[in-house]
Amino acid sequence: MPRVLVTGANRGLGLEFARQYAADGWEVIGTARNPSRELEATGARVEALDLTDLDAVAGFADRLETPLDLVIANAGIYGPANAGSAEDAKGWQAVLTVNSIAPTLLAHGLLPKLAKGGKMVAISSMMGSIAQSGAGSIPYRSSKAALNMAWHVLARENPERIIAVLNPGWVKTDMGGAGASITPEESIGQLRQVIDGLTGDSSGGFFDRDGSPIAW
Repeated sequence: MPRVLVTGANRGLGLEFARQYAADGWEVIGTARNPSRELEATGARVEALDLTDLDAVAGFADRLETPLDLVIANAGIYGPANAGSAEDAKGWQAVLTVNSIAPTLLAHGLLPKLAKGGKMVAISSMMGSIAQSGAGSIPYRSSKAALNMAWHVLARENPERIIAVLNPGWVKTDMGGAGASITPEESIGQLRQVIDGLTGDSSGGFFDRDGSPIAW
């Protein structure tokens, strides 16, 4: 039975990843700061993990006894809309920790747990693309740009692994809002196809939910 670890699996995209993989017969390990009944209902093995606690993140791999076929670093927060005050800057620090530093630290710890042919993906955002950048949301945009760079380097440092970052699109979640263009079911269904199609040649890339490359 293939095994997948999904962070931020208590709601939104992470919960939908857990649901879909569990329904297809995968063993799912779902992490969340505050695990939800919805996550438990998927049949996943639920592990509490607060990504702001970097000591816990660094030691998380020790809690896993068996290899992983897939790691999905999904957990993320939006944070303050601006970066013009000390209070905004404190929020920005938290966003960088959760969205960039913690998933990269977790990946380092989980690399030895990855089975042969296993894959690691991080859920990024089009807002992390400098080439397609707009105005506003500096904390969130910069955190996703940092995630993209960190995982690109991670892929270059580990050429025997398949590591990539993915854009899920504008999705109807708590973060995306009711006005978003697609449902979690649609986004995750497409992302799973992209993940299935990742090869060594794809490693280090940034891909949209339809599989097309995104400019950094």
